[in-house]
Amino acid sequence: MNLFFEESGDFKAGSVLSQAGEAYQVELTSGKRSKVKAKDVLLQFSAPDAASLMEQAKAAASEIDLEFLWEVAGQEEFAFAELGAEYFGHAPQPVEAAGLILALHHAPIYFYKKGRGRYKAAPEASLKAALAGIEKKKQQALVQAGYVEQLKQNILPDSMRALALQLLFKPDKNGIEYKALAEACDQMQTSAPRLMLAAGGLSSPKQLHLSKFLFDSFPKGVAFPPIKVPALPTDLTVAEVQAFSIDDVTTTEIDDAFSVVALGDGKIRVGIHIAAPALGIQRGDALDQIARARMSTVYMPGDKITMLPDELVEAYTLGAGQTRPALSLYATLDTADWSVLSTETKVEAVPMASNLRHNDLDALVTEENLANDAGDYPHKADIAQLWQWAQVLEQSRMAKRESFGMKPEQTNRVDFNFYVEDDVVSIARRKRGAPLDKIVAELMIFANSSWGKLMNDCGIPGIYRAQGVAGGRGPGGWAARMQVRMLTHAAPHQGLGVDQYAWSTSPLRRYTDLVNQWQIIACVKAGVSAPLVAPFKPKDADLFAIVSGFDAAYAAYADFQSNMERYWCLRWLGQEQARQVEAVVLKDEVLRLVEIPLIIRLPGMPQMARGAQVRLDILRWDEVDLSVEARILEMLAGVSALEEEEELEVEGEPVDVEEEAAEADGEPAADAPAEADDSAAEADTPEAPTE
Repeated sequence: MNLFFEESGDFKAGSVLSQAGEAYQVELTSGKRSKVKAKDVLLQFSAPDAASLMEQAKAAASEIDLEFLWEVAGQEEFAFAELGAEYFGHAPQPVEAAGLILALHHAPIYFYKKGRGRYKAAPEASLKAALAGIEKKKQQALVQAGYVEQLKQNILPDSMRALALQLLFKPDKNGIEYKALAEACDQMQTSAPRLMLAAGGLSSPKQLHLSKFLFDSFPKGVAFPPIKVPALPTDLTVAEVQAFSIDDVTTTEIDDAFSVVALGDGKIRVGIHIAAPALGIQRGDALDQIARARMSTVYMPGDKITMLPDELVEAYTLGAGQTRPALSLYATLDTADWSVLSTETKVEAVPMASNLRHNDLDALVTEENLANDAGDYPHKADIAQLWQWAQVLEQSRMAKRESFGMKPEQTNRVDFNFYVEDDVVSIARRKRGAPLDKIVAELMIFANSSWGKLMNDCGIPGIYRAQGVAGGRGPGGWAARMQVRMLTHAAPHQGLGVDQYAWSTSPLRRYTDLVNQWQIIACVKAGVSAPLVAPFKPKDADLFAIVSGFDAAYAAYADFQSNMERYWCLRWLGQEQARQVEAVVLKDEVLRLVEIPLIIRLPGMPQMARGAQVRLDILRWDEVDLSVEARILEMLAGVSALEEEEELEVEGEPVDVEEEAAEADGEPAADAPAEADDSAAEADTPEAPTE
């Protein structure tokens, strides 16, 4: 005797070897033996044999007309044998019965299973819906196959064109467009971005990198909602100064300026004037929400995404020939030794005489010319006095830095400025520590430190930058101790050599500075009563949320700027047809080109001293994944003294995204703790010319 039975949702047949009560010992067609309960047996038959029955039943199932079978079944629950008699017109033979069971079981849209060998026909509406779904999938499969063929010919289907960026960065993985793209990439052995570039879904690798960043950081787009620019305050005292700013030629958000007034008897008063959008933006209003959502201006070579709308920036930027609201820090100095006799902070209107630009002055304002009183340029006497004070400020900071147990910072580093016009990039080397850079850096550090102290003295919180621990000791190793952190209370910044440091001098470009400006203005207006009127009270939880949000956004923006600078470095290679180039060794297997800030890793390269110079053969580069392949052609004689002295960051945090030259917030070199940070790192030096 043979049995046809159901086991674990599958149908099998076998020969009975023995029976014990309600159980059979069965030998399956595979030769395997199995114990089968009587309740699972659907058919008992003597012929044909088990193997033949299974083969013939499958053939019989394929010939059954499911639509006719569904019509015959009616709407009541039935046993398969009952339906077999109706369908075949006679009691079904074993092969017919087994075939019917297989047909019923494998047609779930026509028949619902209700038990062992029992089924119920699907309602007509449900069946029609299911059949329509199957037909739709068939049609979609045909469409998808057509898309795949088009993509394989580097043709982007019209229906995918508007979805190109979404398919790359935020796809609906159930959509046929994404499935077609994935299938085409598999068949062509390529990546989705490369296929999109080849098919015209992307115009260039530049669009790829920019679009990826925008999808992640600006999913709603970069356009500002309509705004009403608040009227400038009319009750401010106009300062009796003629202020001037020092910025790169591309800078539009001019938020810092200086003035010098002679007081007689060897005394002068230096004014550090910061644009005051905090007078027009109130905590929680629409403009504040815009600024807080962005946290910072985003910089990239050739372009930028501003934190604040252009109309507001235009109203508060310190443009030449205008009188604009400003938060001013005045320092009275004795020019005999450049000591600070007193300081005062005012909220006022500042007349702007000039906007000086680095490209006009860098060649004229040199250390040699300043020493010899040579050259002719605007505000020459003021700049000369600021230069004298800046050097004293730097010396004082370095002494403080050394008191924290740190070595003097290096000042021989080289910066690189990017300029992009009509998709043509120029990259200019610029030695850090030039007089104009140092003037701006030192005065900004002085202002940020002074205002940090003011907030602390008034008993209100602010957003501070801190580095290191007291005495240079603490858990977690050197890197953990020297990591730059953002706090809401005053703490030393050992790398800068100051007792406290609060970013306050870029309120048009950085949300932390705008927040601090609100707090500083409260100190100016209310003095010791500031805790009662300041927008952020002590232990305000929202201030901690701002710090967290700013850190995340700033890191993402910095990564993006770093990637775009690398992209433009690769473009420069092609533009200049640079195949054999000179490079300097940064550390094991890591080099940087001399002419541009392109980092290249050469696994397996011979061990060389840091600062050693080599000639490289650039084999190939890829603007999509930003990779470079090169080989060393020869060692060049000697070691670059300039490069050897640089504080070379390879895997730390990217350079600060606006005016900072190179913030070393990353892990410092274990053998060079003095290089964990520097003045240009944290200071508001001129805005990086990456616009």
